[in-house]
This record gives sequence, C-alpha cells and structure tokens, in this order.
Amino acid sequence: MSKNAKRVAKVRRQDPHYERESGKYENPLPSREYVIETLQKAGRPMGEYELADQLAIGADELDAFERRIRAMEREGQLMRNRKGALILPTKADLVACRIEGHPDGFGFARPETSVGRDKSADIFLDNRQMEKALHGDRVLVRVTGKDRRGRPEGSIVEVTERANTEVVGRVFDEYGVRYVVPEDRRLHTRIVIAPETPANGGAGKRLRKPKAGETAVQPGQVVIAEILEQPGKRTLPVGRIKEVLGNYADPGMEIEIALRKHDLPFEFPKAVIDEAARLPEEVVVDKDLGKREDLRDIPLVTIDGETAKDFDDAVFAEALPKGKGWRMIVAIADVSHYVRPGSPLDVEAEARGNSVYFPRRVIPMLPEKISNGLCSLNPDVDRLAMVCDAQINAEGEVTQYRFYPAVFRSRARLTYNQVWGWLSGELTPATPAHQTIQPQLQTLYALFKTLHAAREKRGAIDFDTVETQMQFNDHGKIEAIVPVIRNDAHRLIEECMLAANVCAADFLEKKKQPGLFRIHGTPSPEKLQGLRDFMKEFGLGLEGGDSPTGKDYGKLLDQIRERPDFSLLQTILLRSMQQAIYSPDNIGHFGLSYEYYTHFTSPIRRYPDLLVHRAIKNALKFEKVKLPADEGAWEEIGLHCSATERRADEATRDVEAWLKCYYMQDRVGEVFDGTISGVTAFGAFVTLDQVYVEGLVHISELGSDYFHYDPIRHCLLGERTKQQYRVGDRLRVKLVRADLESNRIDFVPASATDEAVQAAGDGAALQGGGEREALALARSRKTGRPLAVERHLLDAEMAKSQAAPRKKPVVSQVGTPAGKSRAIGRQKPAGKTPGRPVSGGKAKPAKAVKSGTAQKSARPAKPSKSPKPAKSPVASAKKAAKSSNRPRRAKA
Repeated sequence: MSKNAKRVAKVRRQDPHYERESGKYENPLPSREYVIETLQKAGRPMGEYELADQLAIGADELDAFERRIRAMEREGQLMRNRKGALILPTKADLVACRIEGHPDGFGFARPETSVGRDKSADIFLDNRQMEKALHGDRVLVRVTGKDRRGRPEGSIVEVTERANTEVVGRVFDEYGVRYVVPEDRRLHTRIVIAPETPANGGAGKRLRKPKAGETAVQPGQVVIAEILEQPGKRTLPVGRIKEVLGNYADPGMEIEIALRKHDLPFEFPKAVIDEAARLPEEVVVDKDLGKREDLRDIPLVTIDGETAKDFDDAVFAEALPKGKGWRMIVAIADVSHYVRPGSPLDVEAEARGNSVYFPRRVIPMLPEKISNGLCSLNPDVDRLAMVCDAQINAEGEVTQYRFYPAVFRSRARLTYNQVWGWLSGELTPATPAHQTIQPQLQTLYALFKTLHAAREKRGAIDFDTVETQMQFNDHGKIEAIVPVIRNDAHRLIEECMLAANVCAADFLEKKKQPGLFRIHGTPSPEKLQGLRDFMKEFGLGLEGGDSPTGKDYGKLLDQIRERPDFSLLQTILLRSMQQAIYSPDNIGHFGLSYEYYTHFTSPIRRYPDLLVHRAIKNALKFEKVKLPADEGAWEEIGLHCSATERRADEATRDVEAWLKCYYMQDRVGEVFDGTISGVTAFGAFVTLDQVYVEGLVHISELGSDYFHYDPIRHCLLGERTKQQYRVGDRLRVKLVRADLESNRIDFVPASATDEAVQAAGDGAALQGGGEREALALARSRKTGRPLAVERHLLDAEMAKSQAAPRKKPVVSQVGTPAGKSRAIGRQKPAGKTPGRPVSGGKAKPAKAVKSGTAQKSARPAKPSKSPKPAKSPVASAKKAAKSSNRPRRAKA
C-alpha cells in the first residue's frame, strides 16, 4: 500500500460514519458529520481545497466532494464568509435562507433545512428588510429577536443568490415614468423601465411618440421585463421590456403568464427537437430486442381516462394454482431506452422535472414523438417496457417479484368508465376482442379487492376529498366545474401501480443501488401538538405518542368518518401532515404506511421515475448506465425534482384560480350555499356547493362585533355575541367581487333581502305558466318542507323583495390595477392583517366599497309624486334577477 493510500485509509477510519457511507456507495466520501467535525476542530474558516486536503480527498474525488459541499451549503450546514472560505453557521450566528415574499411588503426567510410545508422555523422580515431582496432570493439572515406574535425576527446580512432575472407583469405609466407591476404579487415592488426606445417599451425621462416603424407598448399590456439592476436598500429594481405577450384578456393569456411567472420551460430547444426527429418512427425489434423477454403473447391492456393521449402503463393478472394468489404484471414504457443520460433530451427532461397539466393545455416533459409515439403503449403495436412481474398471496402481500426489460403488445386501450361498466354489469362488451379480455379483467378486479383490503389492514391514510375538473365551451370559457367521479376501475389501476412502486423501492434497497425514493415524513412536533390540542376539544385523541404512524392517523380517520363534523376534522388532520418529496435517503412513506416507496410507473411525465428505471437497469446489469455519482448528486436531483413538482402545482393553481374568477364574474350578486374551508385572522374562506369555487368572507363583513382568531380551535369567535365561524360550518353567502387582477373572489354573508332577490331571480328564470308553483315545488324538494309552507314563504319573500332597496354589485374592472377599498363594519385595530386570494398567491382581503368611492352603491329611488301601479311578484322577480346578474366589465 502506497504512503498516500495509507494516509487516506487512516483519515477515513476516523470518520464515525464511515461504515454507513461505504455501505451505500462504492467510493464513499467523508460523511457530513465528519466534515462539520473537521471544521469545528480547526476552529477557523477553511478554504474548500484546504478542507479537501485535511480529509484526504483525491483528485478523482474532487467533483463529488464539491457537490457534497454545495449540498451542505444549500441545506444550511455550511456557509461561506466574505472571502469565500467555509465556516459553520453557528460560528457566524447566521442562517442560510430563501425569501418568501408577501404582497403587503413584508416577508419570511425560510431556512434551507425546512422541509415541505413546515414553516415553524421561518424568520419574519419587515418591509424595510424586504427592500434588499425579492421573493425567491437566497440570503444570509441574522436573528435579531421576536416580533409581537412571538415569531423569530431577523435582518438580511447578505443576498447570496438572486432568483429573478426576468419578470412577467403589466405596463403602467405614471407622471411620465414607465414601470412594470409583476404578476407574482410576492414580488412586492415595481420594476422601473430604463430609458430606451418605445419599441422596447422604454420611456426616457418623459414619454414620447414612437418614430415611424416603431411599435409602442401600450399601458396595461402583459410583458416580460428583464431586470438590469436588482433592488437595494433604498432603490427600486430597474429593467427593460424584453417581450410583449399581448393584452390581459386575450384567450390563453392566463397560461402564458403562469409559464413565465413560475419559470416553466415550455419550448423545446432545437437540439432536443433534432434528437427526437432522429428516433425511429416505430420499434425496431431486431435492433432493440436484445436480451429482452418477449411478452407479446400475454394480453396486457391499458386503462386510462377518456381524454388521455399518452399511455405509459399496462396491466395483466392471472390466478395462481390452488388459490395461492395472483401473478401481476405491470409493464411501464421503457423511456430510458430512448432518453440517454447527458443527451439533449435528458438535459431538457431534467430541467422540466415533470409534465404540467393545465386546463386545455399540457406542457410535456418529453417531445410528442416519445410521449405520444414510441413510448405510448398504443394497442396492437410492439412497445419496449420495463416490467414488474410479482406474485401476491391471498392476504395481499407480495411474496416475490422480478424486474426485467421486455417487448410486448397491448391488446386494448380501455377507459375507466368502460371497464367499470363491464365489471359492474351496467355495460356489455360489444366486440369479440373486448369479450376475450373479460376474464382477465375479472381477475384484476379480484386482485384489486385483495390489495385494497391489505391497504386498509396496513393502515394507509385514505382522505375523502373531492377532485374537480372544468368543462369548457367552444370559446374556451368554463361552462361548469364538476366533481371527478372515481370508480373501482380507477382504484384498480392505482393499487397495481402502488404495488409496483413498492417492489421497485424494495429492489433498490436490497441491491444497495442508490436512487430516488418518494418519502413522506412524520408530522413535526409542533403540528402534532396543535392537532392533539384541537382534537381534545372534540373528545378525540391521536394514538402513537410522539411518533404516531400512518396507521394511527388512519384509525382516527375511521373514527370520525361518520360524524357530522367529519369535513372539519379531516381538514385539520390533512393540514398537520408534511409534504412528500424525493430523496436518496429512504425514510418510508408515512401516509401510505410503506417502509419502502418510490415512483416507477410514470417515466413519460416524471423525471424521478426515469432515474429509477436507470437505477434498476444498472442493478440488473442489463446495460451500463451513467447515474449520479454520489449521495450529494442524488440529493441535488431529488431537491430539484421536488421543487419542479411544487412549481407545477403552483402554476396550475394560478391558472385555475384565474379561470374561476373569470367564470364567477357573470354571477356577481348571486347567493350560494357553501362550507367554511379555512379560517384565518382576517376572515373565513368558503367553498361553494356545486360550483366548487373558494372565496373570502372578510372579518369586517361578519357583523358588528370584534372577532378573535383561535388558532387551536380553527375558528373566529365574536367577543360580544360569541358568534362562532369554524372550519366545516355551513354558510350562505353572496358573491360581491371576482377580481381577475388578484385572482380573488370575495363573499359577504347573505341577508334575508339577498335570499329574497335570489328566490325571485330563480322564479323569473322559469318560462311559461305556473312559475310560482314550479319554484315552490323545487324548493320543497330541496328543503323537505311542505309545499304549502314553501308557497307561503315564497309569497312573503317576493313581497319583501319589491319593497327592499337593492345595491349594485361591486365588480372589478379588468385592465386597471386593483384598487383598495375601505371596510364597512367594526374590526378591532390589531395591526395589518394579510390576506390571500383563492389559491396560489396572496393578496389583501377584499372589503365592501363605501358609498362615495369610485364605485358607488345604488341608492333607493326617491318616491315619485304619482305612484305607479304595483307590479306582480313575477315581474318584480324578473327585474331583480336582471339587475343582480349583469355585472359591468371594462375592456382590457
């Protein structure tokens, strides 16, 4: 052994976690703990190469060591001083954070070590501190004390990385100065446009008319602004207009804004398009088959939604002899065969991280030739696949499994509703081909029932939530928002995919093959304590002590499922949990109650699944695959994929919120039934029945009382009246505002007058004779009250609606910045209370517009000298409906 090798061995043996590292990696590096210990012993800052020398890092290990150091910096375990040397954060009393801005100007510094939705360690930054940085920036923060709410408060010492180089927003001119207001309200500042030619959106010191051939940017248009100078302590950011996207109300603009606001790649580079074009049109079996197993004689089928275009999984099941269980085959498109590590296709897929599904538009992770062509498991064509071939016993336990590459041919492209129709007996297969596959569908269904029973026994958490989808007309406007009806065909595929994912995770563990796992940690101690305090109010308890399991959660969920307050209790349970992420460190999946879990089944639309395929192939020695070299590289890609997943969720929420606002604009003034879905210090969020839209009832609209927020009981409590508004409570509300500027929907509690007008409007909508009788009958069916009672109430309401003065609804004007309005009603002066919109971003709460402001409420007409004859109730109802359902809308 050489002298250098002896030194390396001696140094590495001093690492207390050397055995753990060597068990995970072929070429183990010093553990993170040992790196920290080395710096602590040195007692001074150390350069990266000096530290590498101390730890006996060889030249061939430097790249991997640098990645580990970057990962430790990113997670706040290490930081650099002004000279670039490495130090421990505890020595500098600094915390490495990422900024989360708020529309009201303040913000939070979130430590890099925070995971998922846990915000207990966030550091509050006031408006003055936020002048130095923007949302998303990386900073070093010093904790300076506690604010009046007891939260850690800090100051920004240094901005280490800027997150915003381009911003999407709208152009406005004011006093001869042109600026851009970002669409992302968390970017709480304006971008001043530097003096340029009007063709580029500039204005100089004063606006001037464009010269011949120039096109001026119009105020109100949506643009991309490039930031030339970042904000300082007393200076606004300065930029230039790089691209004009169009007018705010143009069809599809909400998606164009979301793509740029969230920095989503949406155009494939030329190198990616060229590489995809070189791929074959169909599978070349002689060239591609190689050592693959041939499954073309097995009748696998795909089962997907009616509108699906890419089919990446196929299934088959058969019963084992003597009732010993089933053989299950899950075939997943072999994307890794076509997308090679380091290729343009791979680099772009990694940058995207996943496909993004907007209403009416998909941003795919891979070009269509792969996602809808070569890797889409269309029927009656040869396709390459990675296969999980498992045996499952009568108790639903996987007794053995095998992974292998294969070639197969799907027998049929089936839909969930079609399969469920056959399984339930409501439909009969119409073609001989479909009749042939009936027996194996029945076998799959029997397997599903066993797997589902095992899931319940295991204690997996099964939340009962409602998913919705938007239905559009030919002009791209929402016609309806409807719930997605899940049947056992959906659940059948879900259980098969879960089983395959568990087998994949177990395979990686047993082979000691590094890869990405889908992990879901236990709730934080703070969340658990809050949950237990809340459940105690209802005489309920969560078992498991300080370390409850998913089974403990599932047991509590089963206890409350039949209670009338189930919605409230389930919501609080759900909010106590962490967010699932991708990581090379397998800690299991809390929600699913799995010891091992990963994502294997969707490599067309998720990059982690593609990496898992490569890892499995590497462990099988099917082909030599280039994989991330060490823990640091795997950890980096796991954090990236977790971030791209959250980015996609935020972008789709923004688009859906905008579309819902647009949909509700025509319904301002209407009355709806709803359920309180969230309570904050500034009001209650209400989700409407049947419409599935959420909006805010601001605290100032709740009545002439002081309302206090109780964070433990999740309610607002009136100081004088003891009136309570709690998550899960039913509330009848009137829509008063649907603001496209802020994606904000505002309600007020419905009054008796509002309900009378609504009832009158319903009656006016009926055509032909017997209107009063038809309306009374409909109400009787809804309320269960006798028809005679409903007739009496209807007559009284219509009479009252004629006498009651009506106010015009407040409608946001599209094309101008959202204004502020003063609240009517009593509200205890407890400082500024931040608000948030329907979903995604945050905004100030909407309040009723006071009489005398720009948008005035209608005043009751003065009595005329010669009164007109009284109108009939139906005529009055028609007039009321016409008045209350026709909001004014300005041009964009």
